Amino acid sequence: MARPQGIATEVRAAAVNPVGNHPGLSTIEEDMTTFVLGGGCFWCLDAVYQKTKGVSAVVSGYTGGHDPSPDYYSVCSGTTGHAEAVAVTFDETVIPATVILDMFFALHDPTTLNRQGYDVGTQYRSSMFYETTEEKILFEEAIERNQHLWKNPIVTEVSRLSRFHVAEDIHQDYFAKYPEQGYCQVIINPKLAKARKYYSSWLVA
Repeated sequence: MARPQGIATEVRAAAVNPVGNHPGLSTIEEDMTTFVLGGGCFWCLDAVYQKTKGVSAVVSGYTGGHDPSPDYYSVCSGTTGHAEAVAVTFDETVIPATVILDMFFALHDPTTLNRQGYDVGTQYRSSMFYETTEEKILFEEAIERNQHLWKNPIVTEVSRLSRFHVAEDIHQDYFAKYPEQGYCQVIINPKLAKARKYYSSWLVA
Protein backbone atom coordinates (compact mmCIF):
# COMPACT_ATOMS: atom_id res chain seq x y z
CA MET A 1 0.00 0.00 0.00
CA ALA A 2 3.02 2.29 0.16
CA ARG A 3 2.45 5.40 -1.93
CA PRO A 4 3.01 9.16 -1.91
CA GLN A 5 0.90 10.63 0.86
CA GLY A 6 -0.21 14.16 1.55
CA ILE A 7 0.13 13.75 5.30
CA ALA A 8 3.92 13.33 5.01
CA THR A 9 4.17 16.64 3.19
CA GLU A 10 1.67 18.27 5.52
CA VAL A 11 3.47 17.17 8.68
CA ARG A 12 6.77 18.43 7.31
CA ALA A 13 5.16 21.74 6.37
CA ALA A 14 3.61 22.04 9.82
CA ALA A 15 7.06 21.77 11.36
CA VAL A 16 7.81 25.35 10.35
CA ASN A 17 4.80 26.50 12.34
CA PRO A 18 5.67 27.89 15.80
CA VAL A 19 3.37 25.23 17.28
CA GLY A 20 6.10 22.63 16.82
CA ASN A 21 9.45 21.84 15.25
CA HIS A 22 10.36 18.19 15.52
CA PRO A 23 13.72 16.86 14.27
CA GLY A 24 12.19 13.48 13.45
CA LEU A 25 10.15 15.05 10.69
CA SER A 26 13.14 14.88 8.36
CA THR A 27 12.81 11.09 8.33
CA ILE A 28 9.32 11.16 6.83
CA GLU A 29 9.63 10.01 3.22
CA GLU A 30 7.01 10.02 0.51
CA ASP A 31 7.46 6.31 -0.31
CA MET A 32 6.45 5.28 3.21
CA THR A 33 3.01 5.06 4.77
CA THR A 34 1.68 7.41 7.44
CA PHE A 35 -1.35 6.72 9.63
CA VAL A 36 -2.83 9.37 11.92
CA LEU A 37 -4.29 7.75 15.04
CA GLY A 38 -5.72 9.03 18.29
CA GLY A 39 -5.96 6.82 21.37
CA GLY A 40 -6.02 9.07 24.40
CA CYS A 41 -2.90 10.93 25.49
CA PHE A 42 -0.50 11.00 22.55
CA TRP A 43 2.46 10.26 24.83
CA CYS A 44 1.24 6.65 25.12
CA LEU A 45 1.01 5.77 21.43
CA ASP A 46 4.24 7.63 20.77
CA ALA A 47 6.12 5.60 23.39
CA VAL A 48 5.20 2.25 21.83
CA TYR A 49 5.44 3.15 18.16
CA GLN A 50 8.86 4.69 18.75
CA LYS A 51 10.01 1.19 19.67
CA THR A 52 8.31 -0.56 16.75
CA LYS A 53 10.40 -2.04 13.96
CA GLY A 54 9.88 -0.39 10.59
CA VAL A 55 8.62 2.87 12.10
CA SER A 56 10.77 5.78 10.96
CA ALA A 57 8.95 8.64 12.69
CA VAL A 58 6.23 9.28 15.24
CA VAL A 59 4.99 12.84 15.53
CA SER A 60 2.53 13.99 18.19
CA GLY A 61 -0.04 16.56 17.20
CA TYR A 62 -3.62 17.76 17.10
CA THR A 63 -6.26 17.17 14.43
CA GLY A 64 -9.96 16.72 13.79
CA GLY A 65 -11.13 20.05 15.15
CA HIS A 66 -12.00 23.59 14.09
CA ASP A 67 -9.36 25.73 15.81
CA PRO A 68 -6.83 26.90 13.16
CA SER A 69 -3.98 27.29 15.65
CA PRO A 70 -4.37 24.88 18.57
CA ASP A 71 -1.87 24.41 21.35
CA TYR A 72 -1.72 21.94 24.22
CA TYR A 73 -3.69 24.07 26.66
CA SER A 74 -6.46 24.97 24.24
CA VAL A 75 -6.83 21.34 23.15
CA CYS A 76 -6.92 20.19 26.78
CA SER A 77 -9.76 22.65 27.41
CA GLY A 78 -11.92 20.54 25.11
CA THR A 79 -13.11 23.57 23.15
CA THR A 80 -11.11 23.15 19.93
CA GLY A 81 -12.66 19.93 18.65
CA HIS A 82 -9.16 18.54 18.10
CA ALA A 83 -7.98 15.16 19.31
CA GLU A 84 -4.50 14.35 20.51
CA ALA A 85 -3.06 12.09 17.83
CA VAL A 86 0.16 10.69 16.42
CA ALA A 87 1.32 10.53 12.82
CA VAL A 88 3.06 7.16 12.54
CA THR A 89 5.28 6.76 9.49
CA PHE A 90 6.43 3.23 8.67
CA ASP A 91 7.90 1.02 5.99
CA GLU A 92 5.43 -1.62 4.85
CA THR A 93 8.27 -3.78 3.57
CA VAL A 94 9.28 -4.17 7.23
CA ILE A 95 5.98 -4.13 9.11
CA PRO A 96 2.49 -4.68 7.66
CA ALA A 97 -0.12 -1.96 7.99
CA THR A 98 -2.40 -4.47 9.71
CA VAL A 99 0.11 -4.90 12.54
CA ILE A 100 0.37 -1.14 13.07
CA LEU A 101 -3.43 -0.97 13.31
CA ASP A 102 -3.83 -4.06 15.50
CA MET A 103 -1.27 -2.60 17.91
CA PHE A 104 -3.35 0.57 18.04
CA PHE A 105 -6.39 -1.37 19.22
CA ALA A 106 -4.33 -3.27 21.78
CA LEU A 107 -2.77 -0.12 23.26
CA HIS A 108 -5.93 1.72 24.29
CA ASP A 109 -9.55 0.99 25.12
CA PRO A 110 -11.51 1.76 21.94
CA THR A 111 -14.85 1.10 23.66
CA THR A 112 -14.85 4.13 25.97
CA LEU A 113 -16.31 7.26 24.40
CA ASN A 114 -14.22 10.41 24.77
CA ARG A 115 -11.98 9.08 27.50
CA GLN A 116 -8.99 6.89 28.30
CA GLY A 117 -8.79 6.11 31.99
CA TYR A 118 -8.51 9.37 33.91
CA ASP A 119 -8.10 11.38 30.69
CA VAL A 120 -11.62 12.60 29.89
CA GLY A 121 -12.84 14.75 27.01
CA THR A 122 -13.28 14.71 23.25
CA GLN A 123 -9.56 15.47 22.89
CA TYR A 124 -8.89 11.91 24.12
CA ARG A 125 -11.36 10.19 21.80
CA SER A 126 -10.42 6.99 20.00
CA SER A 127 -9.98 8.14 16.42
CA MET A 128 -8.52 7.26 13.03
CA PHE A 129 -8.03 9.89 10.35
CA TYR A 130 -7.89 8.76 6.72
CA GLU A 131 -6.72 10.50 3.55
CA THR A 132 -7.92 8.01 0.96
CA THR A 133 -10.77 5.58 0.47
CA GLU A 134 -8.21 2.78 0.70
CA GLU A 135 -7.15 3.95 4.16
CA LYS A 136 -10.77 4.31 5.28
CA ILE A 137 -11.43 0.69 4.27
CA LEU A 138 -8.29 -0.48 6.10
CA PHE A 139 -9.37 1.35 9.25
CA GLU A 140 -12.90 -0.04 9.12
CA GLU A 141 -11.55 -3.55 8.55
CA ALA A 142 -9.25 -3.13 11.55
CA ILE A 143 -12.22 -2.21 13.73
CA GLU A 144 -14.09 -5.32 12.62
CA ARG A 145 -11.00 -7.49 13.04
CA ASN A 146 -10.38 -6.32 16.60
CA GLN A 147 -13.95 -6.18 17.89
CA HIS A 148 -13.71 -9.74 19.24
CA LEU A 149 -11.05 -8.58 21.69
CA TRP A 150 -13.53 -6.32 23.47
CA LYS A 151 -16.78 -7.12 25.26
CA ASN A 152 -18.32 -3.73 24.47
CA PRO A 153 -18.70 -2.20 20.99
CA ILE A 154 -15.74 -0.30 19.59
CA VAL A 155 -16.63 3.39 19.30
CA THR A 156 -13.51 4.52 17.41
CA GLU A 157 -14.26 7.50 15.19
CA VAL A 158 -13.16 7.15 11.56
CA SER A 159 -13.05 10.53 9.82
CA ARG A 160 -11.29 12.31 6.99
CA LEU A 161 -7.98 13.91 7.91
CA SER A 162 -7.89 17.67 7.79
CA ARG A 163 -4.85 19.65 8.86
CA PHE A 164 -2.42 17.96 11.25
CA HIS A 165 -0.96 20.44 13.75
CA VAL A 166 2.39 19.36 15.15
CA ALA A 167 2.44 19.59 18.96
CA GLU A 168 4.97 21.54 20.96
CA ASP A 169 8.50 20.16 21.27
CA ILE A 170 8.02 19.03 24.87
CA HIS A 171 5.38 16.53 23.72
CA GLN A 172 7.59 14.89 21.09
CA ASP A 173 9.31 11.66 22.26
CA TYR A 174 7.93 12.43 25.72
CA PHE A 175 8.47 9.01 27.29
CA ALA A 176 12.02 8.78 25.96
CA LYS A 177 12.84 12.15 27.52
CA TYR A 178 10.98 11.76 30.83
CA PRO A 179 10.73 8.02 31.67
CA GLU A 180 10.73 8.72 35.42
CA GLN A 181 7.81 11.12 35.25
CA GLY A 182 4.76 9.87 37.18
CA TYR A 183 2.43 9.51 34.20
CA CYS A 184 5.09 7.58 32.33
CA GLN A 185 5.59 5.22 35.23
CA VAL A 186 1.93 4.60 36.04
CA ILE A 187 0.22 4.81 32.65
CA ILE A 188 2.74 4.32 29.85
CA ASN A 189 4.91 1.57 31.33
CA PRO A 190 1.97 -0.88 31.54
CA LYS A 191 1.14 -0.17 27.89
CA LEU A 192 4.73 -0.89 26.93
CA ALA A 193 4.61 -4.11 28.93
CA LYS A 194 1.42 -5.14 27.12
CA ALA A 195 3.00 -4.36 23.75
CA ARG A 196 6.05 -6.45 24.62
CA LYS A 197 3.80 -9.32 25.69
CA TYR A 198 1.74 -9.47 22.50
CA TYR A 199 4.02 -7.85 19.90
CA SER A 200 7.51 -8.71 21.09
CA SER A 201 8.66 -9.76 17.61
CA TRP A 202 7.82 -6.31 16.27
CA LEU A 203 9.51 -4.28 19.00
CA VAL A 204 13.13 -3.26 19.41
CA ALA A 205 14.79 -3.79 22.78
